[in-house]
Amino acid sequence: MKLMLVAVGTRMPAWVEAGFDEYARRMPSDAQLKLVQVKPEPRGESTPAAGTVARLTEAEARRISLAIPQKCLRVVLDERGKEWKTRELSARLASWQMEGRDVAFIIGGADGLHESVRRGADFLWALSALTLPHGLVRVIVAEQIYRAHSILKKHPYHRD
Repeated sequence: MKLMLVAVGTRMPAWVEAGFDEYARRMPSDAQLKLVQVKPEPRGESTPAAGTVARLTEAEARRISLAIPQKCLRVVLDERGKEWKTRELSARLASWQMEGRDVAFIIGGADGLHESVRRGADFLWALSALTLPHGLVRVIVAEQIYRAHSILKKHPYHRD
């Protein structure tokens, strides 16, 4: 099973890169976690108009689509999605692994994701009802994937 975190944004603070790398490094070779950074569409204003946001996120959606293999299962991170407990994520990972599915976890950019990305998702996963910084979401998702995988391997990292 191949796991990828597809994230809009290419310049993250060092702590984000270090956090993601720490958990990705811990993953075993049969479930490696790879980061795929998608170039954000340039923004000319600090707060673009609604029509402009749709155009910007649509361009990013095209890049996201090109970055993900055709048959890859798509898990979109969205605050309007369903919250999963860690053990639920672990069970999903086990199921996807049994099915031989590769999985892409998709994180939007500053203006979120285009509706086409949400519509194309197999799952909408909410980490929280809060809006979180996109860099922090990379670290949280990587840690949760590692934690869920450690449950499957009966590693003592996770404690109920």
